[in-house]
Amino acid sequence: MGMTARVLAIDAGNSKTDVAVLAPDGTVLSTARGGGFRPHTRGVEPALDTVAASVTEAFTAAGVTTADHISACFANADLPVEEEQLAAALHARAWGASVKVRNDTFAILRAGVTEPRGVAVVCGAGINCVGMRPDGRTARFPALGRISGDWGGGWGLAEEALWHAARAEDGRGVDTDLARVLPAHFGLPSMYALIEALHLERIAPSRRHELTPVLFTTAAAGDPVSRSLIDRLADEVVSMATVALTRLDLLNEETPVLLGGGVLAAGHPQLDTGIRNLLSARAPKAVPQVVTASPVLGAALLGLDDVKAPTAAQARTRQHYEP
Repeated sequence: MGMTARVLAIDAGNSKTDVAVLAPDGTVLSTARGGGFRPHTRGVEPALDTVAASVTEAFTAAGVTTADHISACFANADLPVEEEQLAAALHARAWGASVKVRNDTFAILRAGVTEPRGVAVVCGAGINCVGMRPDGRTARFPALGRISGDWGGGWGLAEEALWHAARAEDGRGVDTDLARVLPAHFGLPSMYALIEALHLERIAPSRRHELTPVLFTTAAAGDPVSRSLIDRLADEVVSMATVALTRLDLLNEETPVLLGGGVLAAGHPQLDTGIRNLLSARAPKAVPQVVTASPVLGAALLGLDDVKAPTAAQARTRQHYEP
């Protein structure tokens, strides 16, 4: 029988998977990185095969064959039932004696706080918000897009920018510089040409993400329509955070509100100022801060929380990622 690590931490996002193997004292024995985790398009088992390659690499480097506990934070694990299905699939892989699966937003939250207490809003391609307390209580949203009431995220902002630009060009909406800068980004002369190129997929659908930075640049130049979209995103972020704080009875206590994901971590002045101003009005005890720590650190700390590791172990793991 091989050696056993204390915790196997997994943070698996759409674009990459990070793995860490921890000793009982929090020492990071090994790490590995692999491809993205997309069970919603590939199926659970093929998606876990991608994770397996990284786990095998990390276990081999650490000189272990299993772990006491697996702390896995997965993108696209948006509902409790999905977390249960993924936990069962991980159990079957026999990488660890116990398994806890969470949505990957919890990893970003835990990476940014010294104890499992706070709220995190993540805005990258999509948008999500979770909160937690040391007693195990959590707050979360389904985060399934418009069918679950969501607005925003990089993809959503790009769609909104296109909507306004299209209506400006044909006269149904107010004029906006977006009607000119969006097609120009792709070297096209008009919104009509851009709409045709997108519809016929002469421009790949994935390239719509490129329009989000264009929107922020146009807003910074003063375009009123663009600025209104940034203001609406700030309002959405604060609405999610305030609801999560309220559900956890933290609205009237000093509580960290972590801001993560490519859009929120980019340092856009209008968005940052809007979020902080709205938070100060609706949740004056909230302490906003941008998270830059690696999400796999959060998965590792959550794993150490699960096994009730001592504070010194938590500090040792954090020091590995934030020397």
